[in-house]
Amino acid sequence: MVHFVGAGCGAPDLITVRGARLLGEADVIIYAGSLVNPELLKYAKPGCEIHDSARLTLEQVLEVIEAAEAQGLTTVRLHTGDSSIYGAVREQFDALEARGIAYDVCPGVSAFCGAAASLRAEYTLPEVSQTVIISRMEGRTPVPERERIRALASHGSTMVLYLSAGLLEGLQAELIAGGYAPDAPAAIVYKASWPDEEVLRCTVGTLAETARESGISNLALILVGGFLGAGYARSKLYDPGFATEFREARK
Repeated sequence: MVHFVGAGCGAPDLITVRGARLLGEADVIIYAGSLVNPELLKYAKPGCEIHDSARLTLEQVLEVIEAAEAQGLTTVRLHTGDSSIYGAVREQFDALEARGIAYDVCPGVSAFCGAAASLRAEYTLPEVSQTVIISRMEGRTPVPERERIRALASHGSTMVLYLSAGLLEGLQAELIAGGYAPDAPAAIVYKASWPDEEVLRCTVGTLAETARESGISNLALILVGGFLGAGYARSKLYDPGFATEFREARK
């Protein structure tokens, strides 16, 4: 059996209770060493076989899993954040299904959740933004034409951009070309929830300069949108003049 476990965004106590239990029960752990906090490996039991997937290809990861399965062992495939976002898990699922190997998935706290917590921000503010776009800047790996930053920025929604901290000159140009003003609020969150976390507030037009001055070129999320500003409308959810299924409106 293989358990895909979301490690959370960094802090070892932000893994789920289920994820920690599965780590403690595993005979084999394959973890993304370039991204996952190694402190999480302290949940592993003595004698657990541990592999760093940063040094492996997909085929080599599958070899480790197949060897464990042949011995009747339990494997945890530990991914950063939540594996459903830039986790490259679909290809692993398909390969395991083709081999008849059972697996399940334990979700984790994604970095975009950790970044919002670090910023003390709410992505969806009334009359500001009701949509969150999670994407990345095109780099060595292309993106579909319809999903390029310029096209997505035209919506004016909250944007959370992964894998883009090393491409900020091009990113800010694309955001501005898509409709964001140069002085629109933005933020860079480096290693959200880790001990060396950095939270940098800036504008769309100063993203590259801010990152350069702080020496940040990877392991950071870029956040853009009016949710980082001061203005918003009060939520109807707790408005005394707004009736809901659970209370009447007050005059």
